Amino acid sequence: MSHSHGDMDMDSSSSSHSSGHMSVFNNDMMTALYAEAWTPSTPAAYAGSIIFLIFLGALFRVLLAAKAMAEARWLDAEMRRRYVVVQGKLPVSEQISRDDLSKRMTLTENGVEEEVFVVQRKKQIHRPFRLSVDPLRAAFDTLITGVGYLLMLAVMTVNVGYFLAVLGGTFLGTLLVGRYYSSPGEH
Repeated sequence: MSHSHGDMDMDSSSSSHSSGHMSVFNNDMMTALYAEAWTPSTPAAYAGSIIFLIFLGALFRVLLAAKAMAEARWLDAEMRRRYVVVQGKLPVSEQISRDDLSKRMTLTENGVEEEVFVVQRKKQIHRPFRLSVDPLRAAFDTLITGVGYLLMLAVMTVNVGYFLAVLGGTFLGTLLVGRYYSSPGEH
């Protein structure tokens, strides 16, 4: 009876080792990347996969920088937008002067004094939907998310070469375009 119980323990321990779900890094060059068809069979093919992942990691950072630059450009365009005075409505200057959150102050620059109104904002103002901006913003976010998930899947193969390639691509991309964006919460 104890013999069969011992066999049972042996079988259960060997089956747990063959489950295929290990959380240890490996350096197997024949690790599939994204699909069984993308399994490098030669050192050159593995190097090609590594180079692709470095490129993908750098592309991720370039996309983040491009989105930040586009957002800045869109905001600049919105701030330069001219507003038309509509018959029967108060002009913006009069609305501001009558607002209880605005304060009349004197601004002095190069010896010239100018009367200005300083307006304190009560709450966050949401920008209106713009067909020229919002679909592009959504496309940027979708592309960034897709590339991010591809990088995550590469790391989840637990192949040390793929992992280091993703880190190398992140380093390279940040080195090239990191100054164009700041991303404390995005990665």
